[in-house]
Amino acid sequence: MNRSPESGELLVVGLSHRTAPFGLRDRLYLEVSEQPRLLAEIGAAGIAEACVLSTCDRIEVVAVHSEPMAAATKLLRILATRAETEAGGLLEQSYHHEGKEALRHVFAVCASLDSQMVGEPQVLGQVKESHRLATAAGMTGPILEAVLQAAYAAAKRVRSETPVAQQPVSIVASALLVVRNLHGEIGRCNALLVGLGEMSELFGFELRDAGVGDLVVLHGSVARAEAAAHRLQCHFRPWEQLEDAVTEADIVVASTGSGRYSIEPGLVQAALKRRRRKPILFIDAAVPGDVDPAVDKLDGAFVYDLDDLERVAREGKASREATAVAAWRILNEEIDAFLRRQAERVAVPAVNALRRHFEGVRAQILSDGKLDAESATRLLVNRLLHDPSEVLREAAARPESEATQLERSVERLFRIRRPAAAGGDDKT
Repeated sequence: MNRSPESGELLVVGLSHRTAPFGLRDRLYLEVSEQPRLLAEIGAAGIAEACVLSTCDRIEVVAVHSEPMAAATKLLRILATRAETEAGGLLEQSYHHEGKEALRHVFAVCASLDSQMVGEPQVLGQVKESHRLATAAGMTGPILEAVLQAAYAAAKRVRSETPVAQQPVSIVASALLVVRNLHGEIGRCNALLVGLGEMSELFGFELRDAGVGDLVVLHGSVARAEAAAHRLQCHFRPWEQLEDAVTEADIVVASTGSGRYSIEPGLVQAALKRRRRKPILFIDAAVPGDVDPAVDKLDGAFVYDLDDLERVAREGKASREATAVAAWRILNEEIDAFLRRQAERVAVPAVNALRRHFEGVRAQILSDGKLDAESATRLLVNRLLHDPSEVLREAAARPESEATQLERSVERLFRIRRPAAAGGDDKT
């Protein structure tokens, strides 16, 4: 990406579900209340523009620095310290983007094209919250602000001009249909969210809005469970009460993203026995799955994963691929437009300096005395051409390629068309 007048280049350093296991991501996870302290560490490391995005699937720092490689090394060291590991070990499970690639990454994250569930709506709100915290900490500046605002605009276009946002919504709608088919009235059901993956809160909000009787959040971190319960206006329980919570739930949405089964046959068998075989619907919203496939074989347990719900919603692979292609086309258009605007900003100081120079020459001629229009304009042209003519003559004495390049730059700047050679065709 071209540097803006406010010297600096965009960079992104982080880990996500694509590069790092759940355990490492979980160690790096930041509550909203913890982000200002990490931002202060980043600022103390000499990085003046940065924001931190922390979700169940990623922890990354979007920053601006005049020496992006050196800044990336500092950021990786800060993250490694938090994870209580060596920076070298973290390097293998992280990513580092600069310039246009960093811009592309930020745009993709905001448009939810880099999420496990493409189109999920939470991530844009999380980026905006991170932006707000960075601004409050004095860690945003003109470059980062411009990038994020452009990314928001691109995400809005993707959501309004493609069906990408419909996929998660249709999956949740399918889940509600399955719930009604199995249990009847949703208002008589209790629901449990196990873990806080990408889809958990979306399911939670939709179940709550559909009038579910009781909603409970359960997570390995009581603080995270409590924070999610506050957002969802529901209850929370500690992880140790998993069996009791499953026993009391008619609907269980599992989305820990831990890479191992959190819902196992033995636990479900015990819960069903205590429920006297009253059925439980398990929605496995994690990738990879959270519910052991053997659970689906138990009498009274019904397991639907995201693919099952997509089939209910009649969303096919071809449709998803076409949606992704359309979304990326929009993002690429927005990225190119942003880079053009940045390049134009880079040219502004030079244009202003040229204007001041021309105005100075004009003022000097006017101060020389009263000249008629023809004399004044002829003198103005001669003076404006004096220095460029000298430079062109000097260039002519240098290697031909340098002189030719300078001549072409002049022709391009002033849109000059060379006259056709004698006897030749005047082709454009």
